[in-house]
Amino acid sequence: MTGTIDQGFQTDTGHTARTHATDTAHPADTTTTHATQTGGAGRPLPFGDSGHQGDFGETFIRALAAAANLDALRADRDRVGVDWTLRYPATGGRRGFPLIDVQVKSWSDPRGTDVAWRYPLEVKNYNWLAGRDYLVPRFLFLVVVPRSAAQWTDITPDRLLLRHAAYWACFHDALPLPRPKRSSTYTVRVPRANLLHIRALHGLFGDEFREMLAR
Repeated sequence: MTGTIDQGFQTDTGHTARTHATDTAHPADTTTTHATQTGGAGRPLPFGDSGHQGDFGETFIRALAAAANLDALRADRDRVGVDWTLRYPATGGRRGFPLIDVQVKSWSDPRGTDVAWRYPLEVKNYNWLAGRDYLVPRFLFLVVVPRSAAQWTDITPDRLLLRHAAYWACFHDALPLPRPKRSSTYTVRVPRANLLHIRALHGLFGDEFREMLAR
């Protein structure tokens, strides 16, 4: 199942994917053993902010890629809307060492239905994913995370839990949009059935997606 887009063009300069401020620092309570102390002020360190949310989303994908036995490659500069290039270090379908390009977005304010998320993606980023004029298949990876950075992870001696989940969408069967005014967004549908796990990651390297591209 590939990702789909909502019909119609949306310009939405004020209602993009929102991030939420994390806990701010307060004077330390000596009875609170879980507070992280730093320096002479003895104040607990705050949790991650909105910038860290993006880092967490990419780390989430890196962890999945490592578990799936994929090489994760990153360009020195992001000029074409690709956060990671993932490579499968073996034959896949009819070709050896296949690649896919990935754009990663993290989202702490998920909206949609039981069938699909409705994510407001910047048109510039959407146009880097849509259409067939590419040599390497491209995908959107949407990482849905808790609003509070304190809930991003849960750690015990026998496991590390990352919240919540990632989903994938492919827009090669849709056309890029005319260039709108700056910062406008386009709401894309990311099917909730497209849960990103190891088997799903491997499936993205199949011939199905390479055959969608222009030759």
